[in-house]
Amino acid sequence: MRIFIKNGHVIDPQNHRDDVLDIYIEDGVIVEIEKNLDYSGGEMTVIDARGKLVVPGLIDMHCHLREPGYEYKEDIESGTRSAAVGGFTSIACMPNTAPVIDSQAIVEYINNKAKHVGLVNVYPIGAITKGLKGEELAEIGELKFAGVVGISDDGNPVMSASLMRRALQYADMFDTPVISHCEDLALIDDGVMNEGYMSTYLGLKGITRAAEEVMIARDVVLAEVTQAPIHIAHVSTEGGVEIIRHAKARGVKVTCETCPHYFTLTDQAVDGYNTMAKMNPPLRTEKDVEAVKQGLKDGTIDVIATDHAPHHFDEKNVEFNLASNGIVGFETALSLSITYLVDTGILTMQQLLQKMCVNPAGILGLNKGSLGINRPADIIVIDKDEEFTVDVNQFQSKSKNSPYHGYTLKGTVHYTIVGGQVVVRDKMIL
Repeated sequence: MRIFIKNGHVIDPQNHRDDVLDIYIEDGVIVEIEKNLDYSGGEMTVIDARGKLVVPGLIDMHCHLREPGYEYKEDIESGTRSAAVGGFTSIACMPNTAPVIDSQAIVEYINNKAKHVGLVNVYPIGAITKGLKGEELAEIGELKFAGVVGISDDGNPVMSASLMRRALQYADMFDTPVISHCEDLALIDDGVMNEGYMSTYLGLKGITRAAEEVMIARDVVLAEVTQAPIHIAHVSTEGGVEIIRHAKARGVKVTCETCPHYFTLTDQAVDGYNTMAKMNPPLRTEKDVEAVKQGLKDGTIDVIATDHAPHHFDEKNVEFNLASNGIVGFETALSLSITYLVDTGILTMQQLLQKMCVNPAGILGLNKGSLGINRPADIIVIDKDEEFTVDVNQFQSKSKNSPYHGYTLKGTVHYTIVGGQVVVRDKMIL
């Protein structure tokens, strides 16, 4: 239960650390962080992190573990293995399971299963509406007391503005964040990819950016009226970023996230009817990608989440119109962020960790995301400059649906420590 990490470059935005330091861990918590510590004697795991970064374990506030109900795609064990390899020590799983996470019983099932087979901390997100049907509010208080860290109908928008308003009011009473999937179904109109040149070229029905933007605008106004906080999921358009930027300037309690695919890929990736590039919201244009990067740079976008969405091979190996939306993201998110944001000068490593550790912990109310004394020892050791080629066949996830197969990226996770337990050593699951 004793771990000594020495000679590593510690970066911890919350505690303003950015220096070569040693870390001593005992009984699952951080005991000391200083230069040139001297610990010896007794049984102890020593990690020499010379030339590497030692940072807080990443927090993913938006993922899909598929259990219960869709274990053929992913389950809590395989999903947390995938998360650990990717450097995530805490993950929040969305409620579109079968049955839906809309009752105390399902929350307790997930918590118990994660406790027994999970390699990382798992936090359930409860449903806003019963059965994700958008008709009647779920028992928000019951869900909160059962242990959810937020509520969302992710995968389905709450189309009723009055119902969303009530959800914001009730959730605010229980100090529970509302995570909104912003999509106007009437404007989707059976579309399957971004509306534009590529959709016309491929002969596929397009989805207007307005479908996302009008719902972001609606929910921002509702948050302003109720004076309750709202978190906007997977922002993908220039207009969406701009709406949130103006709302923040007015003092609206709005936060938002984007995902690596929205700052690394455009709808050009769909060329050839590539179902691995089919997701919701869809991949947009180069102009949108640049707007998302600027939103990350100026602080409009608070969080980078994965929206890890595993699907079986057969669900992607079909005609584009019929293919499921989504990609797996745990095992590429950090390296994509380092390669496309840090190495290009858009974010510093401190700023990246703010968006992948500190901010998601703050929004969800977790005692995570920093390397504080007497705090849980959730830590990763990474080589920021080490290159590797993405091979989906090596993923720990049950599903392999990623458009990044064959990409050369920078940034590898050598150690993942969760609650003082080493779960990944030398890039391998223990």
